Amino acid sequence: MPHAAAVDGTKIAYQVRGEGQPLVLLAGQSNNHTWWDPILADFGARGLITLDWRGTGASDKPDEPYSTRGFAQDVIAVLDALGLDHADIYGTSMGGRVAQWLAIDAPDRVGKLVLGCTSPGAEHGYERSQEIRKALADPARSDRVLLELMYTPAWLAHNPGPYYVLGDTSMPPYAKGRHLVASNRHDAWDGLPSITAPTLILHGTDDVFSPVANAQLLADRIPGARAELIAGARHAYFHEFRSVASPAVLAFLAAQDRA
Repeated sequence: MPHAAAVDGTKIAYQVRGEGQPLVLLAGQSNNHTWWDPILADFGARGLITLDWRGTGASDKPDEPYSTRGFAQDVIAVLDALGLDHADIYGTSMGGRVAQWLAIDAPDRVGKLVLGCTSPGAEHGYERSQEIRKALADPARSDRVLLELMYTPAWLAHNPGPYYVLGDTSMPPYAKGRHLVASNRHDAWDGLPSITAPTLILHGTDDVFSPVANAQLLADRIPGARAELIAGARHAYFHEFRSVASPAVLAFLAAQDRA
């Protein structure tokens, strides 16, 4: 598996599929590139780029502070390794937070931007309830609670797994903690109005893990951005509701290509 060298020398593993217009897919907190495995075929006409965040997968796992802004620099290192001046970016959950920094700090590297089930950060965004936080902190319940935040009961009843959104089980505990702190400290609010990339924001109407009110908040803050809500979807809207979400992303990218 190829690796890119980050600014600090950390090795970031990445994966490339296809040869079309490059689209970088950014996974959620404490997850590696397999987050996207169930829906990669939906974007088969694109040149798909995924990566393992530092602390996950085949990337290095330094025991030092991480940040969403730092993760964005790791993505740029991958683009540099591939010789790409720019790419379209689709980030979900924490990946959407990282994508915000990419568009703020490196506007020339971002073509089109899709932000899914994400927020501008706790300081100005809408956060999950304390009840949810407590439930996720209980080791005996955390996986089941997380599944129910990700998917509807009806979908879970008919889809026994495997699941790709519950975190990288190979992560050392310290890396999981570093990811949690990085995501919790995200605050891109002041930079959002400077984003120039055409932006689509997707969110499930029933998402309480990252409350749906964040979608319009981001759309109002990013110039020209548009929010689309997916009825009945929870946090993993991109998987359970792929028949709606993936065509919406592809239509947005195609329309912007023609613009």
